Amino acid sequence: MSNNNNVLTLSAPLSGPMLALGSVPDDVFASGALGDGIAIDPLNDCLHAPCDGVIIHVARTGHALTIRAANGAELLMHLGIDTVELGGEGFELLVEHGAQVSDGQALMRFDLDRIARRCKSLVSPIILTNSERFELAPCALKTVKVGEPLMRVSVRSSISAEAAVDNLGVEASASVRITHRGGLHARPAALIRKTAAGFSSQSHLHFAGQSAACDSLIGLMGLGIGEGDEVRVSCHGNDADAALQALVAALSVAISEARQAEAVAAAPHRVSSEAGVLQGVCAAPGLVCGPLIRLSGIELPADTGGHRVNEQLKRLDAALEQVRGEIRNTLALARQRKNAEEEDIFAAHLALLEDPALLGAASASIEQGSAATHAWRDAIQAQCAVLLAVGKPLFAERANDLRDLQQRVLRVLLGEAWHVELPAGAIVSAHELTPSDLLQLSAQQAVGICMAEGGATSHVAILARGKGLPCVVALGTELLDVPQGQRVVLDAANGRLELAPSEARHAQVHQIRDAQQLRRRQQQAQAQLPALTTDGVSIEVAANVASSAEAQVAFENGADGVGLLRTEFLFVDRRTAPDQQEQRQAYQDVLDAMGDKSVIIRTIDVGGDKQLDYLPLPAEANPVLGLRGIRLAQVRPDVLDQQLRALLQVSPLERCRILLPMVSEVDELLQIRQRLDELCAELGLTQRPELGVMIEVPAAALMAEQLARHADFLSIGTNDLSQYTLAMDRDHAGLAARVDALHPALLRLIAQTCAGAATHGRWVGVCGALASDPLATPVLIGLGVSELSVSPLQIGEIKDRVRHLDAAHCRQLSQGLLDLSSAKAVRHACQHHWPLS
Repeated sequence: MSNNNNVLTLSAPLSGPMLALGSVPDDVFASGALGDGIAIDPLNDCLHAPCDGVIIHVARTGHALTIRAANGAELLMHLGIDTVELGGEGFELLVEHGAQVSDGQALMRFDLDRIARRCKSLVSPIILTNSERFELAPCALKTVKVGEPLMRVSVRSSISAEAAVDNLGVEASASVRITHRGGLHARPAALIRKTAAGFSSQSHLHFAGQSAACDSLIGLMGLGIGEGDEVRVSCHGNDADAALQALVAALSVAISEARQAEAVAAAPHRVSSEAGVLQGVCAAPGLVCGPLIRLSGIELPADTGGHRVNEQLKRLDAALEQVRGEIRNTLALARQRKNAEEEDIFAAHLALLEDPALLGAASASIEQGSAATHAWRDAIQAQCAVLLAVGKPLFAERANDLRDLQQRVLRVLLGEAWHVELPAGAIVSAHELTPSDLLQLSAQQAVGICMAEGGATSHVAILARGKGLPCVVALGTELLDVPQGQRVVLDAANGRLELAPSEARHAQVHQIRDAQQLRRRQQQAQAQLPALTTDGVSIEVAANVASSAEAQVAFENGADGVGLLRTEFLFVDRRTAPDQQEQRQAYQDVLDAMGDKSVIIRTIDVGGDKQLDYLPLPAEANPVLGLRGIRLAQVRPDVLDQQLRALLQVSPLERCRILLPMVSEVDELLQIRQRLDELCAELGLTQRPELGVMIEVPAAALMAEQLARHADFLSIGTNDLSQYTLAMDRDHAGLAARVDALHPALLRLIAQTCAGAATHGRWVGVCGALASDPLATPVLIGLGVSELSVSPLQIGEIKDRVRHLDAAHCRQLSQGLLDLSSAKAVRHACQHHWPLS
C-alpha cells in the first residue's frame, strides 16, 4: 500500500480472479447502489487488510467488514453473496469494531468449502462506500494474490482531503428494490429496525412521497411497501455509510415466507350456495363437530378523566413490561421446542411493544389527560388504521398482531385474567383471534377455530397448523350471528362451517374421527408384533435413529431393530473428535436401548452438506460430488479405523451390523472388508460383524449384483439416490418438490438392486424417506425389499400397512409401475391399486 499525494493504492485482501462490479451476481452490488468497486472470486481462506486504517463496521454475522483509511476512504469487504443468511456460520472474525489495523493484517478467516455450499456465490465485492468523495481506478489485472496492488483511490478534485476525513454529519443514500416475500411486513420490518439500531446515524425509508424512521416498525409497515417496490434509504450521522450498506443489505435479502404462497385469504368472502353453510378459507385442515362458542374483545367504558399523568404512565409502563416478560417466556419455550415459526411470530410482537411511534402516541395521549387503558387502545387503533389504509390484505392481517397486543396489555391494566371457560369439545368463533388467544385456546382443549375475518397467511393460521388445530378464516360477519352454543360441524379442509348439521352428519363426523383415533390406537397396540403380509411374507420394520434416546423411543414404539444409526451425532457440533472410548460407549448405549434387537450402524458420513470444523477437507467446487461418506477413508483412514475399533468392542457383537455409506465400486467394499478382518484379528475376534453397503449412488445400484457377492446386505438410501439419479439437489428450493423417489427411474434402480442381491441370497432394506411413505410400502415390497427403516413414530402405521397387503399382488402390480412416465403417474397408480384408508 502506498499513499502519496492523497493517492492510496490498496492491496488485494483476497487471492483469486478479479471481476467488474457489474458482473457480481447481486443487483444491489452490481448496480453500484453501495458504491463503486470491484469483486474477487476467492481461492484462499483468509481476508486481509487492504491498507492501514480503522475497522468502522463489522457485520453482525461476521461476513463483512468496513475499513476507513487515513485519507477517509471507506472500503467495504463483503465475503460472498447472500452470506448474511449463514448467521455467522463459517466465519471467524480476527478483529473487532474500532480496531486499528495495518496493511496485510489478517481480518477474518472463513471456511471456503462450507460457505460455497450454503450461499448464492463466493464472489466477494470490495466496495468504496463513499465513492462520491473519491475516484477509483482498478489495476489492470485478471487475477490477484493477497498483498498485490488492487486499485488506486484518490480524492476527487472538488473535495479536499480534509473534508474527506471529516465524516461528521455525513449523509448517504441509495435506492434498493424490496425482495422480501410479501413486502415490508412485520418480520422484515423488525429486521430493518434491528439493523438500524446498530448505528448512531438517523435512518429513513422513502417511498411514494412518504417517509418513515427505520426505528419505527409501524411507520415502516405504514408505508405500504410491497414486494418488488423500489425505495430510497437515507442515513445521516457519523456512521451513515456503514448504516446505509447494512440497511441496503437487509432490505435486499429475501426472507422465505413460503406460507404466503397460500394468500387465498386475500380473496373476498365466498358465499356458499349451500343453505346453512358458511364458506371460508382453510387455514389448518381437520374435521370436528361441537358447540360454537363466541369470544368477544374487551370493551372499555367511557373515560371519566381526572387522571394523574405520572400515575397513568407508570401503570402503562408496568403493564407493558409484564406483557414483554410473558412474550419472552413464550419465545424461550418456542426455542426449546425448536419451533421457528412460533419464535418468529412472538419476536415480532416483542419488537412491536418497543416501537417508538406506538409508545410515543400512547404517552402523548396520557399527557393530554387520557387513562392508560384508553390511551393504549387509541394508539393501537390509530396504527391499525394506518395499516388498513394501505389497502393490501397482508398488511391488514398484520394489524391483527397489533390487536393482540392491545388485548394483552388491556387485560393487565384492567386486572382481567383470561378466564373463558370452554365446554368440552368447543369450536371457538370470533371476529378475529390473536396469536396469544390461539395459544390459550389450544391449552384449554378447543377442538377447532373459525373467524369472520383473518387470512391463511396470518400468524394465527401458522400457529393453528403447527398445533394441528382445524381452523377456517374469512367466514364473514354472518359467523358472529350464530347463537352461542349451537352445535356445528367445522370441515376445515374444505373451508366449510355447517351451521345446522343433521344428527346423521354429526354421527358421521364422530364416526370418521373415532375411526381415525381407533386406527391409531390399534396400530400402536399391535406395533410390537411382527409385520406379516396377508400371504405370510415377513417384513422387518426398523427405525432410523441418531442417538440412544431415539433408540429407546423406537424400541418402545415396536421397532424390529435399528435400520440406520447415523453416527454423525457423535461428531458434529463440537471442537474435537470423540475418542474411541466415547464412541464405543455411545454405540453400546444404542444396543442396550434396543433389547435383543439388531442395530445397523453406519460409519461416519460427512462431507457434502455435513462438515466438521476439526476435520478440514480440501476445498471442492461441488462437495456433494466430492469426498463424502466412505471416500473420507481415502484421505483420513485413521478416522474410519478408530470408528471400526470402537464398533468391534460392543457387546454382544453379533447384534451389531456395520453399514458403509457412498460406496460406488466393489474395490472400496473389499478394502474396508479387508481392514475390518485385520482389526478383528488384532482384537482376537473369530467372527466379524455383518458388513453392508448403502445403495445411494446410481453406480452402486447398477453394480448391486457384484456388491452383493461380497456384502452381507444392501440398504438403499433413497434420499441421495433420488438426487443423484435425477440430477436435482434435494435442498434446492425450486426443485425439492420434484425430487420424488417414486420416479420410475428410481424404481428401476431399486428393482435392479433387489434382483442383484437375490442372486447371492442377500436381503435389501430401505432406510431413506421413501420407507416412511405408506403409499410406497406396497411398491417396495413388490420390488423385493424385505426391511423398511422408518421414523420411530411411524412404526405402528407402516406395520399396519404391511399387514393389509398381499405380497404376491404387490409383486405383480409393481412391475407395471416401472413403465410409467413420471413420479406423479406412479403415485396416482398406487392410490388406485392400494388406496390409503
